[in-house]
Amino acid sequence: MAENYDVIVVGGGNAALCAALEARGAGCRVLVLERSPEHVRGGNTRHTRNIRCSHAAADQFFSGPYSEEEHLTDLIGVTGGPENLDLAKMAIRESSALPGWMSAHGVHWQQPLAGTLHLGRTNRWFLGGGKALLNTYYRTAARMGIDVRYNALVEDLIIENGRFDAVRLKNETGGELIRARAVAIAAGGYEANIEWLKRHWGDAADNFIIRGSPYNDGTMLAALMKRGAKSIGDPKGFHAIGVDARAPKFDGGIVTRLDATPFGIVVNRDARRFYDEGEDIWPKRYAIWGTLIAGQPGQIAFCIVDAKTIDRFLPPMFKPYQADTLETLAPLMGLDPGVFVHTVTEYNRAAAGNTELHMDRLDGNSTRGIAPPKSNWALPIDRAPFYGLPLRPGITFTYMGVAVDECARVVDQSGKPFLNVFAAGEIMSGNILTKGYLGGFGLTIGSVFGRLAGREAAKYARA
Repeated sequence: MAENYDVIVVGGGNAALCAALEARGAGCRVLVLERSPEHVRGGNTRHTRNIRCSHAAADQFFSGPYSEEEHLTDLIGVTGGPENLDLAKMAIRESSALPGWMSAHGVHWQQPLAGTLHLGRTNRWFLGGGKALLNTYYRTAARMGIDVRYNALVEDLIIENGRFDAVRLKNETGGELIRARAVAIAAGGYEANIEWLKRHWGDAADNFIIRGSPYNDGTMLAALMKRGAKSIGDPKGFHAIGVDARAPKFDGGIVTRLDATPFGIVVNRDARRFYDEGEDIWPKRYAIWGTLIAGQPGQIAFCIVDAKTIDRFLPPMFKPYQADTLETLAPLMGLDPGVFVHTVTEYNRAAAGNTELHMDRLDGNSTRGIAPPKSNWALPIDRAPFYGLPLRPGITFTYMGVAVDECARVVDQSGKPFLNVFAAGEIMSGNILTKGYLGGFGLTIGSVFGRLAGREAAKYARA
């Protein structure tokens, strides 16, 4: 067992690469251990498109200013407040430096997408999406002399008396130990571990769709907790959205997401509405719908729109169910026609008189005298043909992770930090995220704390 590296980074996505680039930039010998094969490297980063950043003024890619104060207000409004307010403020404060740092490491930018996203002022879109971002970082890493190993399953960490010594890799011959002076763990959450999800959700987890990497099974989270790391965040909490119920079980990515909800109504398996579809603009509410659907019978729901709105949102990957009448649409979705027609008729009565949608703002076109209400964008569903889009919970990542301090060091159950164990990305997002989600903020957390973990690991290794 030879000491070959100053810093080992476990993981291969955005947070891991940010850590590796920073550590190498500080002069360290760096090894990245990516569990997946090379062609699907990068975990959930492969499915990202933009990053949320504070900034003082509009520029070529931001349509207006986005202050740290507004950024924090948005985060608290969506999540109910972070577990660690100081770390949340740090992420927001440091986010303003990310576009420049990313550009310096090869990232290019594009104009924001339109539609229901409303992110042109708050978020910056990287050219080519998540795969292009990863390819850029990996090319930069290669030029800088960072070593990368794929199919590298780290099954355990050697930590004694609060100090990391080595990683244990599983391979065909049994195992391999690699020593380093510090380690940065950026290996994702446990959303792909259905049995772990069942501990908290029961058999409902069998109906969950995992939007991202099948390799995020919580192996590193379990290893850290076994070594005494303090857990943080709701074990039942996750970033989950409504995805097409016909999506693949794993790794369907962004194209399975359905953005139709603000344009129509959502009914459950009993053909009844269960939540306000127009509560707030979509980037502040899209991530509550996965959890809402997870709580419905059979973990299934259906978004209903008509000919007026079918072309107003990003088109779905799969064709929606379509019929010329509500009575004939219902059986296509397995719904009781009588109950379904009654639900839509009552909604139409409550939305009568609303004729326009103003999706760039909360337009106040609400229902009247119905529960649950639809607070904005409530148009009657009355123009054939009618469409139904089946929805299931699409899990992006889990919130329970390990607690970290202001240096991104993992802390033990007594609150004392490990000397040379750092964490970044989804595995520590529970320090900030509690429920709900703010579009693009996961990449913000991964980038800020990835950079921090890399710098601090390098400082320890070079001391």
